[in-house]
Amino acid sequence: MKWTWPFGNTAREAKAAWPLAMLSEPRAASWGARDAGALIRDGYLRNAVAYRCVRMVAEAAASIPLKTAHEAAGALLRRPAPELAPAGFLETVFSELLLSGNAFVEAVRLPGEHAIAALFPVRSGAVRPVTDARGWVEAWAIRGRKGEERMVRRDADGWCPLLQVKLYHPADETMGLPPLAAARRALDLHNASADWAKSLIDNAAKPSGALVYGGGGRMPPDQFDRLKEELEASFSGAANAGRPLLLEGGLEWQALSLSPAEMDFQATRAAAAREIALALGVPPMLLGIPGDNTYANYREANLAFWRVTVLPLAARVAEALSRWLDGALGEDIEVGLDLDRVPALATEREALWTRLEQATFLTREEKRELAGLSP
Repeated sequence: MKWTWPFGNTAREAKAAWPLAMLSEPRAASWGARDAGALIRDGYLRNAVAYRCVRMVAEAAASIPLKTAHEAAGALLRRPAPELAPAGFLETVFSELLLSGNAFVEAVRLPGEHAIAALFPVRSGAVRPVTDARGWVEAWAIRGRKGEERMVRRDADGWCPLLQVKLYHPADETMGLPPLAAARRALDLHNASADWAKSLIDNAAKPSGALVYGGGGRMPPDQFDRLKEELEASFSGAANAGRPLLLEGGLEWQALSLSPAEMDFQATRAAAAREIALALGVPPMLLGIPGDNTYANYREANLAFWRVTVLPLAARVAEALSRWLDGALGEDIEVGLDLDRVPALATEREALWTRLEQATFLTREEKRELAGLSP
């Protein structure tokens, strides 16, 4: 249990002073860093809301199969690398994009061969841009497990074996902005409230306070020292939490902390959790966060999650792969999303087919084109 003394202990005369009333102002708020490493540590590794949101978006986006009419590109997408499934490959790419604002994919070629043998996702924390005198990226430095760096430069034809997919950053032209950076304050508030609750539980749910001497006289110095030693030995720390305290000699206990009800503790945590979820594009209703009635039901929230968050993110990665593989294979390659194999969009797909079937003014080929099918 934490004890706050209303008496100073820097001078002997302070111990014998008359009872004092202390007023204090809250100190300035301290917010965590916004770099990717700090956000991963405080968000994905320590915060259940951020962890679940990242997993939901990454797993949903990775479950959408990629399709292309190009044979070599299709083989790479179906098997990016030995012992690496397409879903695992894409989940890593989407997770890195959400956590750091950047995702990197490296194309590996066998010695003496021009064709791409495999695609490997690279941790964004291990990649550093190498810029020229004008500030343009001329190469990428990748840090290995043992600390050494290797350089990845552009080929003679201008194609780079390292693909970067990034989210828009208004203050950085090279690296992307992590979504959790915008929710850094909500993340700190949610984590701090959990730390505060744990500390309070360790303290037997008793807030800190002060012993006020109101006996109408002065406390002798030897009595002051003895009381302080007994309190520190018998009542301080989690091991002594909950032990009864006997007050005598005009001592009164005065709580100095606000109660959870006075702090509106649960509402504050729920509001912070909603901000974290919204920054990552997940409707709070899907997480079971109380107090959010934006959508009429769970189905509407799930459909909005796919339409507003998952599909745009997956389309961004598919477009980046298309442009990147164009330069590697020397052909126009279009990588698309196979939405017909997404169960969450089955209801919309059935409604589209019903409308096309009832459209008697369209030909069969026009209906297939509107449905996204080949002639």
